[in-house]
Amino acid sequence: MRFERYNSGVRFTAAAVQIAPFKGDIEANARQIGAAAARCSKEGADLVVFPETSLSGYFLEAGTADVALSASEAMNKVAAQIGKPERDLDVIFGFYERADGAIYNSSLHASFSAGGANLVAVHRKFFLPTYGVFDEERFVARGRQIEAYDTRFGRMSMLICEEIWHSAAPMIAALKGAETIAAISASPARNFAEGTFANLDRTRRLLRAISEEHGVWCINAMLVGFEGGKGFSGGSVVVDPSGRIVAEGPALEEHILMAEIDLGEIERVRSQSPMLADLRSVLEDVTREICEANDQS
Repeated sequence: MRFERYNSGVRFTAAAVQIAPFKGDIEANARQIGAAAARCSKEGADLVVFPETSLSGYFLEAGTADVALSASEAMNKVAAQIGKPERDLDVIFGFYERADGAIYNSSLHASFSAGGANLVAVHRKFFLPTYGVFDEERFVARGRQIEAYDTRFGRMSMLICEEIWHSAAPMIAALKGAETIAAISASPARNFAEGTFANLDRTRRLLRAISEEHGVWCINAMLVGFEGGKGFSGGSVVVDPSGRIVAEGPALEEHILMAEIDLGEIERVRSQSPMLADLRSVLEDVTREICEANDQS
């Protein structure tokens, strides 16, 4: 299916919240998320994005099963803290999901209004890191789809940490019509040099490349705090469709990052640099080449 809609009249305010979760404490983290979301809403945010596993903490290993919830349970935990907002509010956050007899590292998009909470979309992490300090495949199952979905802010996708390091994931999201990608991460700080951390520098370069190649907005929310002696970097960013960082948060501290999103920028950028249209025009050949390469590997 082909998507070429540009929401040129849509503008909204997004907030990326760097949060330090209480390891394994769902109730405390739900209160934190609810309080931060309410504060962002009062400051004018329409969409609030929290990091990967912000409802539970990341390095839980064998304890992952103890904090895993269904998507509706996770949404209701946060909904109980947000209550009935004075204005419509959308929230994205990361959690460990229990579904279909398995546990996933997932992200959830919910909308909250005076009428209650509504589950908009759930994404299950497609690429699971199993190197360095990461061993996700031991404790969670892999997601099978990268989706784009309709919201009041246009068409969106959610990606989780490792997925932005693989070019195929944002490519699929863009081909499915995503205009905004919420990229949430729990990335331990490592290799400090030249005034920044190597993981943070790489993440920002990847997000800029994603936005520039596909003409999409990227809203990145990074975990902070310490778990098991590992410190998460923070340093969230918002990147416009030309690949320009329009807002960035500090490293190693809790922070709320606000940015204005103008979907009209997508049409302007894609008309000047039609990279996504070029990809669509050769997609059949690209797919064939990928299949042949896989057969030969």
